[in-house]
Amino acid sequence: MIRRSSGILLPIFSLPGRYGIGSLGREARAFADFLHDAGQTWWQILPVGPTGAGDSPYTSVSTFAGNHLFIDLELLAEEGLLDQTDLNDAAVPNTDRIDYAALCRTRETLLRRAFSRLSGPGAQAVRDFTERNPWLKEYALYRAIKTHFDDKAWFDWPDDALCRHEADAVERWRVELAEDVAFHAAVQYWFFTQWEDLKKYVNALGIRIIGDLPIYVSLDSADVWSERKEFLLDSQGRPSKVAGVPPDYFSEDGQLWGNPLYDWAAQKSDGFGWWIRRVEGASKLFDAIRIDHFRGLESYWAVPAESKTAKTGAWEKGPGMELLGVLTSWFPQITYIAEDLGLLTDAVHDLRNASGLPGMKVLEFAFSGPDNAYLPHNYKPHCVCYTGTHDNDTAVGWYTHASEAERAFVKQYLGVSDAESARTALLRCGQGSVAELFVAQLQDYLGLGSEARVNVPGVGGGNWRWRLTPGQTTAALAKEIREMTHTFGRC
Repeated sequence: MIRRSSGILLPIFSLPGRYGIGSLGREARAFADFLHDAGQTWWQILPVGPTGAGDSPYTSVSTFAGNHLFIDLELLAEEGLLDQTDLNDAAVPNTDRIDYAALCRTRETLLRRAFSRLSGPGAQAVRDFTERNPWLKEYALYRAIKTHFDDKAWFDWPDDALCRHEADAVERWRVELAEDVAFHAAVQYWFFTQWEDLKKYVNALGIRIIGDLPIYVSLDSADVWSERKEFLLDSQGRPSKVAGVPPDYFSEDGQLWGNPLYDWAAQKSDGFGWWIRRVEGASKLFDAIRIDHFRGLESYWAVPAESKTAKTGAWEKGPGMELLGVLTSWFPQITYIAEDLGLLTDAVHDLRNASGLPGMKVLEFAFSGPDNAYLPHNYKPHCVCYTGTHDNDTAVGWYTHASEAERAFVKQYLGVSDAESARTALLRCGQGSVAELFVAQLQDYLGLGSEARVNVPGVGGGNWRWRLTPGQTTAALAKEIREMTHTFGRC
């Protein structure tokens, strides 16, 4: 049970700072201080794994690893692994957009420079960390091999035995690329060490972190390469069907995600061991876990691999309570949130109720009429209310682009008829609802428009780039949020 409380959604990459992207250092602690001053109990973030195509946190090349771009360079400098010249070389102008191409060109070079200075106790700490985390050996080797083969996907590597993850080939390449494997292990050690320190700081302020567990993993990932038996793939490692969602609010063609589907029968046969290891890893990072695309655990949209859109898919049965029962019994200390959005059926509602997990209510989806389940007067307390998620526009942007019918009902329900008033009313509406937890995007407290949107589903480029700039999270804003939070009994 989540006590009555509230939080703010801000991805790690959206933190401000001198080095082009948010990191786990000083600015992250400053934001935690801001949350504390604002009376917030929760900091919700997006997945923190290393990203693949499109820079999306939902297309990670590992379900266990951390994103090397989030490693704080100044903390490495404090360890003597970088110097002031290195920091000056890495500094870029503070803007509200991330330039991923520039980061890809420069950041790994800088981290390799830090690795070249690692010795003695630091090098031993990396070796000890690797031994404690079995997934890391496979991930570090996967990354080293991808670099060696010009970043080709694992199923396009020229060594067929290596593609099949045959033991002799794997060990031969582990020896051949030992130095590069050691580098990628060090990167993960730095990430997780910095994360642990940050989490301790955040928790000491009375703030808990909500993380996101994407339902699927990328085809080109260390997970699929090293554990193909968990997925529905042919002998060449290619899927015949891939993941997506049918046409919905976000896209008339649906969303063709392209992730491989799980072999649920094989996973069930070993007691869902892969999922247990996955959630155990996530539990070290987060205090609460949002299960992404929860409805896919009841039934999922399977699309023929050759399809150009998701329209041609079909529903197939998911693992349901067989999986959820295992996870909730293995990890009773974890707070779970069901991301039960999309095309919902009675069976999905029944699964959520059987699991006992709180579902999500999104206010930006609410204003179609008085019977809409996302309107606060229709809530039951065991839920989490959002102004919008990372897939939605900001509150200002939402109202600005709303249909005339939506705006008319907003005026009837909230008593407002302009974007700024709608933004404030939406926040008060969510804060005042009976939902156990209320979460707003920080952009909604800042009053930002569509220029600050994090993601537009179904659009391939330009997402995951918005950042705070210095000075936006002021003491005055914290006071304003705290007063609202206190007024509605969430402080």
